[in-house]
Amino acid sequence: MSSRPVTIVIAAGLEALIGLGAAIGGAYSFFNAVTGRASDLTSAIPLTALGLGVGALLVFVARGLWQLKDWARTPVFVTQLFLAVISYYMFTSEQYVYGAVLLGVAVCAAAAVLSPPTTAALFPDER
Repeated sequence: MSSRPVTIVIAAGLEALIGLGAAIGGAYSFFNAVTGRASDLTSAIPLTALGLGVGALLVFVARGLWQLKDWARTPVFVTQLFLAVISYYMFTSEQYVYGAVLLGVAVCAAAAVLSPPTTAALFPDER
């Protein structure tokens, strides 16, 4: 039996899922640039680098949380704040389903990473 609480499993899984989504977006931008379907090549290349880079960083942070590294808690929470902002703009552009999914993921991951079992597992000496 692992000493890893289920809240860390949830938070790390959702963070990795967000990172995977960003990397897939970057790969899609790269595919469009290579096949000539990108409307603006000068923005498709940096968007590819940004998507792949952010995806890699988010997966790295998720791995840190999975390994019970205390430094990973803040980046996971900040990611959820950014996701909530993106969700807001999805709602204002009348893309309600995407906005609701993003907001649901952000709330679940933030609640999981801020929950008492996560705090106890990441900071065992601070009781």
